[in-house]
Amino acid sequence: MKKLLFIYNPHAGKGRISQQLGTLVEIFLENGYLPTLYATQGPGDGVWAVSAMGEEFDHIVCCGGDGTLSECVTGLYNHELKGRTLGYIPAGSTNDFSRTLGIPSDDWAEAARCAVAGRPQPCDVGIVGEAGHLFTYVAAFGLFTDTSYATPQPMKNLLGHTAYLLAGIGSLAALRSYPMKVTWDGGVIEDDFIFGMVSNSVSVGGFQGVNPAPVVLDDGLFEVLLVRTPKAIGDLSQIVAALISHKPNENCIALRSAKLSFESEEPVSWTLDGEFGGEHKRLEVSNLPSFVTILSGSEVGTT
Repeated sequence: MKKLLFIYNPHAGKGRISQQLGTLVEIFLENGYLPTLYATQGPGDGVWAVSAMGEEFDHIVCCGGDGTLSECVTGLYNHELKGRTLGYIPAGSTNDFSRTLGIPSDDWAEAARCAVAGRPQPCDVGIVGEAGHLFTYVAAFGLFTDTSYATPQPMKNLLGHTAYLLAGIGSLAALRSYPMKVTWDGGVIEDDFIFGMVSNSVSVGGFQGVNPAPVVLDDGLFEVLLVRTPKAIGDLSQIVAALISHKPNENCIALRSAKLSFESEEPVSWTLDGEFGGEHKRLEVSNLPSFVTILSGSEVGTT
C-alpha cells in the first residue's frame, strides 16, 4: 500500500474530527493508502509536519480550516516540493477555498474520497513580503479583514461564519480609510481605500468579488478588488450596488495581475487566508503559478 501522511487540526470543526477518524482511515485504506496520523498542536505545526516528513510519504492529506491548508502549502514551499499533490478535508468555520474546489464541507466522508481520488486541480499560490509568507487564496486589508483573526476560536466554533459578520459590525461606523499607492502589471493607482483584496478563489467569506470574468485557478494571475473610500452617500450606494451585482464601477475597481505592490505612509494590517499577516508600509505580492495540485471534487476554473 502507498503511504499517506494525514495532518489534522484536532480543534477544527468544533472538535468533531476525533469522532470521524475511524471513517476517514477506512476510506484511506479502501483507496490503497496506509495512513500515518499527525495532530497539530499549535500555529505553525502544519508547516513543520510537511517540511519534516512530507518527502517520506506518497501522498499528504490535511484536515482543518483554511489556515491548516495554508500551513501545509507553506511546508511544501519551504521544502521545495513544488507541484506536489495535496488532499484537503475542510473542517473550519468558513472553508472558503473548499467551495472553489468543489470539496464538500458538510460530508467528511465524501471530502476524504475527494482527498485521495479526486480530480487533480493545479492552483496558483501567492507569496508576500520579504519573509516570503504564502497564502493559498486571499491576502486582504481594510474593512472586515481583522475580524477573522480577532474573533475568538470558541465563538467561531459556536457561530461559524456568522461570527465573522457579528464581530465586524462595529467597524462599519468607523469606516477607516487607507491612503495607498497600488502598482500592478498594468498600471498605478493612488487613492484612499476602505478595502483591498488579492485572491485566487471564486468566493472569499461568501463574497464573490466584482470581476465579471470567470476565476481561473492556474492562470498565473490574481483577481484584485480595490474599494475606494466613499466621499458621499451616492458613492456608498455605488459600492453596495457593485458588491451585490458583482460588477465593477468607479468606486469598486477590479483588475488582474501576476504581481502587485502596496505602499502607504502608515503601517497597514493584512490578513493571509484569514489569519493575521502583519503590518506593512510596503507589501509586494507575487504569483507562484500552479505551485500546488489539490485533489478537487468538481470542475473549476483551469487553463
